Amino acid sequence: MYLNKEVKKKIFKKHGGSETNTGSTEGQIALFTYRIGHLTDHLKKNRKDFGTQRALQLLVGKRRSLLDYLKSKDIEKYRELIKELKLRR
Repeated sequence: MYLNKEVKKKIFKKHGGSETNTGSTEGQIALFTYRIGHLTDHLKKNRKDFGTQRALQLLVGKRRSLLDYLKSKDIEKYRELIKELKLRR
């Protein structure tokens, strides 16, 4: 499986502050970015997988709303996270 406990712990430790802080906005955005990258690679190989395409669109929407929330609460963390994850915005 592409997303196991160790990968999640690593993502949350790097972006969320600790392994157990899974509710942080930065950690959630980083996790969504990882999942979006995986689904994008899958869709490049399987163009007609419309269920995965819908799941990808929903994930992008969730990440966008979390990024908007972070931008309204703390603009410096937002800019730092955008630069760190190499997101266009």
